[in-house]
Amino acid sequence: MPHCLRVGVGGPVGSGKTALLRQLCLALRDYYDLAVVTNDIYTREDADFLLKHKALESDRVVGVETGGCPHTAIREDASMNLAAIDDLQSRHPGLELVLVESGGDNLSATFSPELSDLTIYVIDVSAGDKIPRKGGPGITKSDLLIINKIDIAEQVHASLDVMDRDARKMRGDRPFVFTNLYDGVGLDTIIEFIQEQGMLPKRDLSRKTA
Repeated sequence: MPHCLRVGVGGPVGSGKTALLRQLCLALRDYYDLAVVTNDIYTREDADFLLKHKALESDRVVGVETGGCPHTAIREDASMNLAAIDDLQSRHPGLELVLVESGGDNLSATFSPELSDLTIYVIDVSAGDKIPRKGGPGITKSDLLIINKIDIAEQVHASLDVMDRDARKMRGDRPFVFTNLYDGVGLDTIIEFIQEQGMLPKRDLSRKTA
Protein backbone atom coordinates (compact mmCIF):
# COMPACT_ATOMS: atom_id res chain seq x y z
CA MET A 1 0.00 0.00 0.00
CA PRO A 2 1.53 3.39 -0.99
CA HIS A 3 2.67 5.57 1.89
CA CYS A 4 0.67 8.76 2.39
CA LEU A 5 1.89 11.74 4.38
CA ARG A 6 0.96 11.45 8.06
CA VAL A 7 0.87 14.63 10.14
CA GLY A 8 0.52 14.25 13.91
CA VAL A 9 -1.26 17.06 15.74
CA GLY A 10 -0.76 17.20 19.51
CA GLY A 11 -1.29 19.63 22.34
CA PRO A 12 -3.14 20.17 25.63
CA VAL A 13 -6.91 19.96 25.93
CA GLY A 14 -8.56 23.10 24.59
CA SER A 15 -5.49 24.48 22.81
CA GLY A 16 -7.12 24.38 19.38
CA LYS A 17 -6.15 21.03 17.83
CA THR A 18 -9.61 20.25 16.51
CA ALA A 19 -10.05 23.83 15.28
CA LEU A 20 -6.80 23.38 13.35
CA LEU A 21 -8.04 20.13 11.81
CA ARG A 22 -11.29 21.77 10.77
CA GLN A 23 -9.50 24.69 9.13
CA LEU A 24 -7.03 22.41 7.35
CA CYS A 25 -9.80 20.15 6.07
CA LEU A 26 -11.85 23.07 4.76
CA ALA A 27 -8.81 24.59 3.07
CA LEU A 28 -7.32 21.41 1.57
CA ARG A 29 -10.16 18.98 0.88
CA ASP A 30 -10.76 20.24 -2.67
CA TYR A 31 -7.09 19.93 -3.60
CA TYR A 32 -5.74 16.84 -1.82
CA ASP A 33 -7.03 13.34 -1.11
CA LEU A 34 -7.38 13.85 2.64
CA ALA A 35 -8.54 12.02 5.78
CA VAL A 36 -8.44 12.43 9.57
CA VAL A 37 -7.91 10.14 12.55
CA THR A 38 -8.88 11.51 15.97
CA ASN A 39 -8.04 10.05 19.38
CA ASP A 40 -10.25 10.36 22.47
CA ILE A 41 -10.20 8.27 25.63
CA TYR A 42 -13.83 7.14 25.77
CA THR A 43 -15.71 9.07 23.06
CA ARG A 44 -15.59 10.13 19.41
CA GLU A 45 -16.22 13.77 20.32
CA ASP A 46 -13.54 15.32 18.10
CA ALA A 47 -14.49 13.14 15.13
CA ASP A 48 -18.15 14.05 15.64
CA PHE A 49 -17.21 17.76 15.78
CA LEU A 50 -15.54 17.54 12.38
CA LEU A 51 -18.53 15.73 10.91
CA LYS A 52 -21.01 18.18 12.45
CA HIS A 53 -19.13 21.07 10.87
CA LYS A 54 -18.93 19.23 7.53
CA ALA A 55 -15.13 19.38 7.43
CA LEU A 56 -14.97 16.06 5.55
CA GLU A 57 -17.26 13.27 4.43
CA SER A 58 -17.96 10.67 7.11
CA ASP A 59 -15.96 7.94 5.36
CA ARG A 60 -12.84 10.13 5.67
CA VAL A 61 -12.98 10.60 9.46
CA VAL A 62 -12.14 7.82 11.92
CA GLY A 63 -12.46 8.28 15.67
CA VAL A 64 -10.24 6.03 17.78
CA GLU A 65 -11.35 5.41 21.37
CA THR A 66 -8.04 4.80 23.11
CA GLY A 67 -9.19 4.02 26.65
CA GLY A 68 -6.79 4.67 29.52
CA CYS A 69 -3.85 6.90 28.64
CA PRO A 70 -4.15 8.52 25.19
CA HIS A 71 -0.37 9.03 24.96
CA THR A 72 0.18 5.29 24.59
CA ALA A 73 -1.93 5.15 21.43
CA ILE A 74 0.31 7.64 19.62
CA ARG A 75 3.66 6.52 21.01
CA GLU A 76 4.32 3.13 22.64
CA ASP A 77 1.51 1.20 20.94
CA ALA A 78 0.25 2.98 17.84
CA SER A 79 -1.44 -0.13 16.45
CA MET A 80 -5.01 1.24 16.69
CA ASN A 81 -4.04 4.39 14.82
CA LEU A 82 -2.03 2.49 12.22
CA ALA A 83 -5.01 0.18 11.67
CA ALA A 84 -7.27 3.22 11.24
CA ILE A 85 -4.91 4.65 8.61
CA ASP A 86 -4.78 1.30 6.80
CA ASP A 87 -8.59 1.24 6.79
CA LEU A 88 -8.74 4.75 5.35
CA GLN A 89 -6.22 3.85 2.65
CA SER A 90 -8.21 0.77 1.69
CA ARG A 91 -11.30 2.96 1.25
CA HIS A 92 -9.38 5.70 -0.55
CA PRO A 93 -6.44 4.18 -2.49
CA GLY A 94 -5.26 7.60 -3.66
CA LEU A 95 -5.01 9.04 -0.15
CA GLU A 96 -2.28 11.69 0.02
CA LEU A 97 -2.57 13.15 3.52
CA VAL A 98 -3.80 11.89 6.90
CA LEU A 99 -4.04 14.20 9.89
CA VAL A 100 -3.72 12.30 13.19
CA GLU A 101 -4.97 14.21 16.23
CA SER A 102 -3.82 13.00 19.64
CA GLY A 103 -6.05 13.01 22.67
CA GLY A 104 -5.54 16.03 24.93
CA ASP A 105 -2.04 15.56 26.29
CA ASN A 106 0.66 17.19 28.36
CA LEU A 107 3.93 18.75 27.27
CA SER A 108 5.77 15.41 27.32
CA ALA A 109 3.63 13.64 24.71
CA THR A 110 5.28 12.62 21.43
CA PHE A 111 4.25 10.70 18.31
CA SER A 112 5.83 7.42 17.27
CA PRO A 113 7.93 7.89 14.11
CA GLU A 114 6.00 5.03 12.46
CA LEU A 115 2.74 6.94 12.98
CA SER A 116 3.76 10.49 12.08
CA ASP A 117 6.04 11.89 9.37
CA LEU A 118 5.61 15.44 10.66
CA THR A 119 4.49 16.63 14.09
CA ILE A 120 2.62 19.82 14.87
CA TYR A 121 2.16 20.86 18.49
CA VAL A 122 -0.51 23.37 19.53
CA ILE A 123 -0.41 25.49 22.68
CA ASP A 124 -2.42 28.62 23.42
CA VAL A 125 -1.95 31.91 25.21
CA SER A 126 -4.75 31.30 27.73
CA ALA A 127 -2.41 29.00 29.67
CA GLY A 128 -0.04 31.95 30.21
CA ASP A 129 3.03 33.29 28.47
CA LYS A 130 5.28 30.99 30.52
CA ILE A 131 4.23 27.88 28.57
CA PRO A 132 6.97 27.94 25.88
CA ARG A 133 9.77 28.06 28.44
CA LYS A 134 8.35 25.07 30.33
CA GLY A 135 9.74 22.95 27.51
CA GLY A 136 8.88 19.31 26.94
CA PRO A 137 9.18 17.39 23.66
CA GLY A 138 6.04 18.91 22.18
CA ILE A 139 7.46 22.41 22.50
CA THR A 140 11.13 21.73 21.84
CA LYS A 141 11.11 18.90 19.28
CA SER A 142 7.89 19.17 17.24
CA ASP A 143 8.44 20.04 13.60
CA LEU A 144 6.13 23.05 13.95
CA LEU A 145 4.92 24.76 17.13
CA ILE A 146 1.65 26.68 16.97
CA ILE A 147 0.93 29.36 19.57
CA ASN A 148 -2.82 29.80 19.26
CA LYS A 149 -5.52 32.24 20.42
CA ILE A 150 -3.40 35.35 20.02
CA ASP A 151 -6.63 37.35 19.81
CA ILE A 152 -7.16 36.94 23.58
CA ALA A 153 -3.58 37.59 24.68
CA GLU A 154 -4.39 41.00 26.12
CA GLN A 155 -7.39 39.71 28.07
CA VAL A 156 -5.37 36.96 29.75
CA HIS A 157 -2.34 39.22 30.30
CA ALA A 158 -0.05 37.10 28.13
CA SER A 159 2.85 38.79 26.37
CA LEU A 160 3.35 37.62 22.80
CA ASP A 161 6.82 39.18 22.88
CA VAL A 162 7.75 36.97 25.84
CA MET A 163 6.32 33.89 24.13
CA ASP A 164 8.22 34.74 20.94
CA ARG A 165 11.48 35.13 22.85
CA ASP A 166 11.05 31.93 24.83
CA ALA A 167 9.92 29.89 21.82
CA ARG A 168 13.06 30.95 19.94
CA LYS A 169 15.19 30.03 22.94
CA MET A 170 13.59 26.62 23.45
CA ARG A 171 13.31 25.63 19.76
CA GLY A 172 16.46 27.00 18.19
CA ASP A 173 15.99 26.89 14.42
CA ARG A 174 12.73 24.94 14.53
CA PRO A 175 9.80 27.02 13.25
CA PHE A 176 6.81 28.30 15.19
CA VAL A 177 3.81 30.41 14.25
CA PHE A 178 1.33 32.63 16.10
CA THR A 179 -2.30 31.92 15.17
CA ASN A 180 -5.94 32.62 15.79
CA LEU A 181 -7.30 29.39 14.35
CA TYR A 182 -10.91 30.31 15.05
CA ASP A 183 -10.63 32.98 12.36
CA GLY A 184 -7.94 31.25 10.28
CA VAL A 185 -5.13 33.69 11.13
CA GLY A 186 -1.80 31.96 10.44
CA LEU A 187 -3.38 29.06 8.55
CA ASP A 188 -1.57 29.85 5.29
CA THR A 189 1.79 29.51 7.04
CA ILE A 190 0.80 26.10 8.44
CA ILE A 191 -0.38 24.86 5.04
CA GLU A 192 2.82 26.04 3.39
CA PHE A 193 4.83 24.21 6.07
CA ILE A 194 2.94 20.96 5.48
CA GLN A 195 3.33 21.24 1.71
CA GLU A 196 7.05 21.98 1.82
CA GLN A 197 8.19 19.77 4.70
CA GLY A 198 5.81 16.94 3.82
CA MET A 199 6.78 17.20 0.14
CA LEU A 200 3.16 17.36 -0.96
CA PRO A 201 2.66 18.36 -4.57
CA LYS A 202 2.11 22.11 -4.74
CA ARG A 203 -1.37 22.98 -5.97
CA ASP A 204 -3.09 26.29 -6.55
CA LEU A 205 -5.36 26.54 -3.50
CA SER A 206 -7.16 29.54 -4.98
CA ARG A 207 -8.71 27.39 -7.69
CA LYS A 208 -11.08 24.53 -6.90
CA THR A 209 -10.73 21.24 -8.71
CA ALA A 210 -13.65 19.94 -10.72
